[in-house]
Amino acid sequence: MRHRMAVIAGIFVLLLVWAGPLPLLARGSFAAHMFMHMGVVAVAAPLLAYGVLPLFTRWRWATMLFAFPIAASLLDLVVIWGWHTPLAHEAARTSSLTRTVEQFSFLAVGLFLWLTALAGSSGPSRFLAGAAALLFTSMHMTMLGVLIGLMQNPICAVPPARPPFGLTIIVDQQLGGLLMLGLGGLIYLAAGLVLVGKALQEPATKQENA
Repeated sequence: MRHRMAVIAGIFVLLLVWAGPLPLLARGSFAAHMFMHMGVVAVAAPLLAYGVLPLFTRWRWATMLFAFPIAASLLDLVVIWGWHTPLAHEAARTSSLTRTVEQFSFLAVGLFLWLTALAGSSGPSRFLAGAAALLFTSMHMTMLGVLIGLMQNPICAVPPARPPFGLTIIVDQQLGGLLMLGLGGLIYLAAGLVLVGKALQEPATKQENA
């Protein structure tokens, strides 16, 4: 029941992010664009991954496929940092087709990362691999958020004419960096620490069962 509710919640989050006002706001606001990004990778992806996890643990081929959490985290780094280069971000901001590709790539790498971390933790002595992947992701996401927040020049190749809510371009961009740092970084950090805690409890559990 919990897995089914997680899938429903994940789909609901995607609908809010993709079918609400954010895509329109993202044309002129880096912060709105970042809110979409964080909603996909840090909220919807873990919910969906947890929801479909039982399907993958039933099949050996799927468990083997998702047995590389560190590789998934490195792929996540390449995709996330790649889309935040000036030309790529500008293309995603101004083109609906490019933004669709960007958002689905965020969802794909997010699902891959969370599935590898959670599927790995379903077996003995696999908690630390998943924890390492999530903690590494938290680190590189925090670093990117800090860099964006400290930038004094627009990240866009062609800055938007006027961000919403009366914000300046730089303040809007700094707010986006804070969203990545505060929302994304903290969620991955918290999930990684939970898996570390499970790894530390594992020897005690085995001793109790002996």
